[in-house]
Amino acid sequence: MGTSATASLHPTAPPTASAPVARYRDAKVGGCTAAVVSTLADGSVHLRSTEALADFPDRLTDRLAHWAAQAPDRLFVARRAAPAAPGAPRGDWQGITYAQMLERVRCVGQHLLDLKLSADHPLAILSGNDLEHLTLALAAMWVGVPHVPVSTAYSLVSQDFGKLRHILATTTPGLVFASDLAYAKAIEATVPADVPVVLTDGALPQRESLAFSSLLQGSPGPAVDAAHAATGPDTIVKFLFTSGSTKAPKGVITTHRMVCANQQMIRQCLGFFADEPPVLVDWLPWNHVFGGSHNTGITLYNGGTLYIDDGKPTPAGMAETLRNLREISPTVYFNVPKGLEEIARAMDTDTQLRDTLFKRCKAMMFAGAALSQAVWDRLDAHAEAAVGERVRIITGLGMTETAPSCTFAVGTDVASGHIGLPVPGVEVKLVPVDGKTEIRFRGPHVMPGYWRSPEQTAAAFDEDGFYRTGDAVRWIDPANPQRGLLFDGRTAEDFKLSTGTFVSVGPLRARIVAAGDPCIQDAVITGLNRDEVGALVIPRPDECRRLAGLPAHTPLPETLHHPAVRAFFQQVANRLWREATGSATGVARMHVLAEPPQIDHGEVTDKGSINQRAVLAHRASLVEALYAGPGADPFVILPDTTAAR
Repeated sequence: MGTSATASLHPTAPPTASAPVARYRDAKVGGCTAAVVSTLADGSVHLRSTEALADFPDRLTDRLAHWAAQAPDRLFVARRAAPAAPGAPRGDWQGITYAQMLERVRCVGQHLLDLKLSADHPLAILSGNDLEHLTLALAAMWVGVPHVPVSTAYSLVSQDFGKLRHILATTTPGLVFASDLAYAKAIEATVPADVPVVLTDGALPQRESLAFSSLLQGSPGPAVDAAHAATGPDTIVKFLFTSGSTKAPKGVITTHRMVCANQQMIRQCLGFFADEPPVLVDWLPWNHVFGGSHNTGITLYNGGTLYIDDGKPTPAGMAETLRNLREISPTVYFNVPKGLEEIARAMDTDTQLRDTLFKRCKAMMFAGAALSQAVWDRLDAHAEAAVGERVRIITGLGMTETAPSCTFAVGTDVASGHIGLPVPGVEVKLVPVDGKTEIRFRGPHVMPGYWRSPEQTAAAFDEDGFYRTGDAVRWIDPANPQRGLLFDGRTAEDFKLSTGTFVSVGPLRARIVAAGDPCIQDAVITGLNRDEVGALVIPRPDECRRLAGLPAHTPLPETLHHPAVRAFFQQVANRLWREATGSATGVARMHVLAEPPQIDHGEVTDKGSINQRAVLAHRASLVEALYAGPGADPFVILPDTTAAR
């Protein structure tokens, strides 16, 4: 139900007693290092931090006003200028100070009021992270108009615009913004003709469209001040749509209280933000809670500076990220595991990148998937080579519905899979569900509900008002709860074999990804009402081509048939079978997908999360072939079952 902000899956063995004690860069942390634990009569376990949540402002915009007064000339946000020509690199950094942003926000806010925007007709933003997007979002926030940041994939990758159409129908926007005419086709297909459109570049000839630059013209009137004064903790900041990894995207109502409470929770756990204004180099999209609420919130709440990174963790996009990190030294660094993996690999031969990245970095944090221990170890080694000590790699659990952070693991003994203990102000309930333990949350950071969806809202909360996450956890050490919690997959994904044996999908997926690093991205587990467990394996095409020494344009089916690639997946199958402890953990057959999951089929979200049910439904014939025996499917790999376990 929730979207994990840091859903770490890989189990990791603790260091041996003989291992040397590593040195870590000094960074003030706290708030989530101890918990009060109590067990209730119904068998549920309650946790809360031993530290109370401190006061927080009524509105996130109060922090913009604060920093515009206290540090008016401090750089708030910057982005490189557009390329001078197609294919050329982006130009120099163009920045906006806190004082300049406040001036822009009030001016744009006046135009939003003139357009009669409201919660019933908010501002929809179709394009990605840029200076105009942030200005519009903050201006809407200032005058009490919600905004709806939408995944760019729903406009630029999707062919049927199904999810975009669903989001716009749910929110009925009164104004739509996009950066340029690349979004024209999606706008024409999904935005009603009477809804005005704002573009940074270009114009739509057959509908009303405004230039973003026109919104910066004129002077704000008294209506802007009155609108801002009318906002408060319960004012809706935005509708942030879930990625739809289990069902259609749901519009999470996000209020000022949620965001401000959560930022104060984060500040108490990551106390080094109070010691020095944070500097971020960040690409994570603002339509997701990690990039849009967590990271931009950290910047604004703590008076920091955000450098918008136009790179992405893809073979084509990574060069821009590496370029930016060679130039800007962040004080904290956030990325998805694939991004950290690519950076770690680049640092093997790029000492300038390594030294700049670690020069003043206090901590790193990943989100959205699991970080392999091999990559974790390489990051530690690079930090030690650069500055003589490691930096903390922080993990935790959070979701769109909780704005996002609920737990953090901030110690120096953290491993992939740990999610830690509750942050201040969060109540945790651990509830037995179908043989697992579901984690639930209550606090000022939890959403009031889903927009225009009362039935889904009612189903999201239990009888005590705790948000039902659908995420499973277990103790790192049941005898010592203060060591914290481990992520244990999703409760709804698990199933039984025909023998009645229960299959725990999350940990099994984690084993497959760990065994197949770096060529396996994810796996969909099969076997419901069958005798054996199987897996539809989702490969990383670029890593498979690299393994085979093939050109980047080589088709995936050809790549997967390469002897080196076949041998790799055979070794993975053999290892998984050899290390299994029984029928529920033994992968008896694997199919390596030659066609990647499709966003239009709901098989994959815009951030790469796999919808297990949708893949199984759309690829039912592959599942049948998987169990049909040798020869039925050329991409099936069977383990060597003669090897001793």
